[in-house]
Amino acid sequence: MRKTFLSMFLAGLMAFTVQAQSHKAAKKTTGKFITVSGKQIIGTDNKPFIIRGTNLGNWLLPEGYMFKFKDVSSPKLINEAFTEMIGPDEARVFWQKYLDGYITQADIHYIKSIGANSIRVPFNYRLFVNESYLGTADASRGFKILDRLIGWCKAEHLYVILDMHAAPGGQTGDNIDDGDGYPFLYTSASARKLICDIWRTIAAHYANEPIVLGYDLLNEPIAHYFDIANLNPYLEPLYKEIVGAVRSVDKNHIVILGGAQWDSNFKVFGKPFDSKSVYTFHKYWTATTQDVIQEYVDFRNKYNVPIYCGETGENKDEWVNDFRKLLEKNNIGWHYWPYKKMDSESCLVTFDKPAGYDAIIKYTEEKRASFEQIRKAAPADRAAVKKALYQMLENSQLKTSHVNKGYTSALGFKAQ
Repeated sequence: MRKTFLSMFLAGLMAFTVQAQSHKAAKKTTGKFITVSGKQIIGTDNKPFIIRGTNLGNWLLPEGYMFKFKDVSSPKLINEAFTEMIGPDEARVFWQKYLDGYITQADIHYIKSIGANSIRVPFNYRLFVNESYLGTADASRGFKILDRLIGWCKAEHLYVILDMHAAPGGQTGDNIDDGDGYPFLYTSASARKLICDIWRTIAAHYANEPIVLGYDLLNEPIAHYFDIANLNPYLEPLYKEIVGAVRSVDKNHIVILGGAQWDSNFKVFGKPFDSKSVYTFHKYWTATTQDVIQEYVDFRNKYNVPIYCGETGENKDEWVNDFRKLLEKNNIGWHYWPYKKMDSESCLVTFDKPAGYDAIIKYTEEKRASFEQIRKAAPADRAAVKKALYQMLENSQLKTSHVNKGYTSALGFKAQ
């Protein structure tokens, strides 16, 4: 159901409450922060830092295709299907175990051990407000999860980029923003206020944490399906609002700004307005030739700012290798997508599809627009569905997963 302005207002109040709490909770960690100088991201050793790592996709923001689903593509649609199959109580318990177990300390240790220096962590804004998400509503759970993750990363000296993959109102207009099928964020005053409140809250909480590399403020804004001529002009002004909120509490961290149309269109940007900004682009299924990235290199040269590829991959090993080399030849860092995926070779780590899981896939492909259709599609054995879901979670553990050695080597990492 589409959010009402009242619910957005209440969520905003909760964001302010969490902000106050996070000011108290912010750790007084001391140390040097990764920063920028001209076209370079600069490490704590005062040398250029080339980002090399992976995205923790499908964890804090589940995506249907990684569950082997088709049209059931966003978190709320996945949760809806699971709830219909096993009930709200069981679905709630499953998601809690999923959030606790899909990515663990062992995964972070492994990512560091193969040679990565950083990770990008996609998350849903609902983890930081009292809106229902994956069965529960708890404005504090985002910090509970991220604090635990960041603790693991500090132990491994693995840097973290926090990526708001789903923003209030929807920044993209497709499944990845877990919204309502249109990028309402840009024309909704309450949604814009809420995103600023949430980023202020997050920045206040991590202002003194050097293992956090930076904040990726909006993932893949404004899909190409819409009236981009009218929507694109809203993007940079919104970025300025969000950065203003971040800088009111955090002068330390990099802010990362993605172009319009799936982080591809830098024409929406004018002169850089923040001294610690990095501009990010995403590229999938392109050629691996210089012309594919030249416009971003030109932008870097024109404005003397760093650029980085926040997402790429989902391809054969040869392509992965060639595009990675192209990026590095141009001194562009990268986070390949994703780290882990079920029954796939286009990721660092994969895991087996469990027995009985095809029944879950089949259910998601049935017509379920009415209660009658839901009853007709209902699984004959709900216990078997639950068993398959938990077996999927068990299979996803690093100890029961498989390393894609070709993909890992293509990234220049040490296949183990």
